Formats: sequence, structure tokens, C-alpha cells
Amino acid sequence: MKLLFLISLYFCCIWKCFPQEDLQSTKNNLIQLDLGWEKALLSSDVSFLENIMAEEFIWVHNHAALIDGKEAVLARARRIQEGQTDATKGRKSRDQQVVILGTTGVVSGYTVVDRGPSPTTYHFMRTYSWIDGQWKLLGAHTMAIPEE
Repeated sequence: MKLLFLISLYFCCIWKCFPQEDLQSTKNNLIQLDLGWEKALLSSDVSFLENIMAEEFIWVHNHAALIDGKEAVLARARRIQEGQTDATKGRKSRDQQVVILGTTGVVSGYTVVDRGPSPTTYHFMRTYSWIDGQWKLLGAHTMAIPEE
């Protein structure tokens, strides 16, 4: 009886541990994907942007002063690739957190965007959805943090 209890306990531990590892791995993968989003915005990587955004993508900027969809983001990246001036010198994310519920992942944190004369810090929240075997960016919300 004691052996049966120990075997049961062992399998319960394995069952509980592996989902945790998978969850942490998924969170890490989402952070890396989100860093790729930032890099693609900085370099105007049209191909990456096109592949990461869901067709229904929506991006709400500061106080809804600007609301973009997938086509607007791609059009801006294409214009920059074609020579339009872009003052953005850098984008650096920090303090990312990930929450996953079912097939939805939310990445939030801060991004410092350097456009001169001084960098602006934004809080961001981006929602990813697992669609057809890959994460797609469904929504983004960014809000500038006022300087103290």
C-alpha cells in the first residue's frame, strides 16, 4: 500500500511539474516574440510585422489619440523602408510580465523610445492569441509615462 501511495505521489508531482515548465517556457517565448516586435518596429521589418499581426490587429496609442490597424502599421513601415525619415533611434523594453489564460497571452511592461531630444517611457500591454499553431499579436495599448 505504501508503494502504491509513493508511486501515485510521484506521478502527481510529474503531472504538476511539467505544465509549470511548459507555462514558463511559453512565457519566455512570448517575451522573446514581443522583443522581436520592438526590434521590427525599430527597423521597419515589414515581413516580420506582417507575420506577427493578426488581421484584426488594433493598436491604441496615448489616450486613443491615434488608433492603428494592421494596414496602417505596415504602411508606415513600408514608407520608412522607402526612405521616409524616422526619428526613432532606439527602443528598449524592460520589466516585462506575461499572463496566459487558455490560448491568450498578455505581455506588459515598459518601453523606452528614443526619438530625441529626450527618450520617452511608455507603458505597454500587448495581447497575443494562439492561432493556427503560432502566436499572433491581436492588440496593443501604449501610454506615455509623464516625466516627474
